[in-house]
Amino acid sequence: MTVGAGQSGSGTEDQDAGEDEGAAELLKTVGKQLKLWRERTGLTQAELGTAIGYSEEQVSSVERGRRAPKPEFLDAADEVLGAGGMLAAFKEDVERARYPKKVRDLAKLEAEAVEIGAYSDHNIQGLLQTEDYTRALFPMRRPLLDEEKIEREVAARQARLAIFNRWPAPILSFVQEESTLRRPLGGKMVLRGQLEHILELGQLRNVEIQVMPTDREDHAGMGGQLRLFDSRRGPSVAHLEVQQFSRVISDRQAVQTLQTQYGIIRAQALTPRESLDFIEKLRGET
Repeated sequence: MTVGAGQSGSGTEDQDAGEDEGAAELLKTVGKQLKLWRERTGLTQAELGTAIGYSEEQVSSVERGRRAPKPEFLDAADEVLGAGGMLAAFKEDVERARYPKKVRDLAKLEAEAVEIGAYSDHNIQGLLQTEDYTRALFPMRRPLLDEEKIEREVAARQARLAIFNRWPAPILSFVQEESTLRRPLGGKMVLRGQLEHILELGQLRNVEIQVMPTDREDHAGMGGQLRLFDSRRGPSVAHLEVQQFSRVISDRQAVQTLQTQYGIIRAQALTPRESLDFIEKLRGET
């Protein structure tokens, strides 16, 4: 099973062409409904935009299914157009379609998981990232992402952090390469804030964070980063990602091999207590 690669502060966001046909069709439906209600009241796109606090171009993009409206956009439009909740009713569905398909797939895996293990070798694992750190990463992508795409990706990653407020709380295990904790992506202040955030998360009872020291002569993680999900509803799965490609592995034998590999990685890393002490020392040096 393979998943594909992948909001604006202005209140809407671009939908990647061909990324997810279901999401694209939903946005087209929402756009048609918005247009019907607008024309029924006799308002132009510019007049509606002024009434709800958005530009004519933003209203036009939503009507054409090019942008996903935020909940506040739909609420305001529903009220101004007297739609009686018909437009606001789309909020939940549009919210799910707001983010890239890869992120929605990951969020689904995370939502169903009772235990997650993650090994990261080139940057801080997504669930551990601060918003500043995430915001520094996406402009580094090549080919370059436009500003709306960056905002969309940042918002999507931040939305996944709701997992830390879930109850019953899932067991979360992270192994970070030492180099990821030293590399000042976004600048030293961003890194310092990131290290402080990791130290805070490391105090949670359901979270264990470990550091893989650079000086290890034996290392089971040479195959690259990985994520493991133990679900309460189905079989365990693994998630692998490299460059712009990601893949969910459901084959039982393959998943068991990766679970064994992750177990060895954890055994080779510093213990959680040693790791937090190590990160505390790094913060003092930053």
